[in-house]
Amino acid sequence: MLTSYDASSLAMGRLGDWAGGQEVTVADFCFDYAAQKEQSPTNMLGAVLKQVVSGLEEVPKEIVRAYEGQKRIIGGRAPQLADIVEMLQNTVFVKRTFICIDALDEFVEGYRVKILDLLNQVLQSSPGTRMFLTGRPHIEAEVGKRLSRRGTAIRITPQRHDIISYLHSRLDEDTTPDAMDGNLKADILNKISKDVSEM
Repeated sequence: MLTSYDASSLAMGRLGDWAGGQEVTVADFCFDYAAQKEQSPTNMLGAVLKQVVSGLEEVPKEIVRAYEGQKRIIGGRAPQLADIVEMLQNTVFVKRTFICIDALDEFVEGYRVKILDLLNQVLQSSPGTRMFLTGRPHIEAEVGKRLSRRGTAIRITPQRHDIISYLHSRLDEDTTPDAMDGNLKADILNKISKDVSEM
């Protein structure tokens, strides 16, 4: 069964293999429902910027100057969101860039609108930049609206035989196989494969 995380990992792996030896940078970020308090637009775009910059042979002078300027402020401070967006816009021009964002639906809804608008700014200023987003179907319209309808949506829905195959593999890894008889295993396979949602 292909989950959102699996789809993103597969895309990242393929991009990484393809990008080897080419002038391409690949950056990714995975949202986590359990870490919503720590995940903000500033943290997310800062992490993406860090990956994009690490893929360059040398850090652009504008970024060095911005960080040096922030260190001179009393006590030092991290760059502000507007600064990060500007640095990202300037940096993605240096190399062709792919940005993969996994589980966008798990980002706080109010922040999600903001992050999509900021990503749209990056896309508009750098037509060569590509983005790969994963999320559940309920955010599809929002993504389309905020990213100027420049994307293509592909639905990945689980097939019953894929779910059963996945469950078999997980049940075979059980460290206490004697705790389950054939009837319980059959019930698990039947119930979960019937009730599975688009998640």
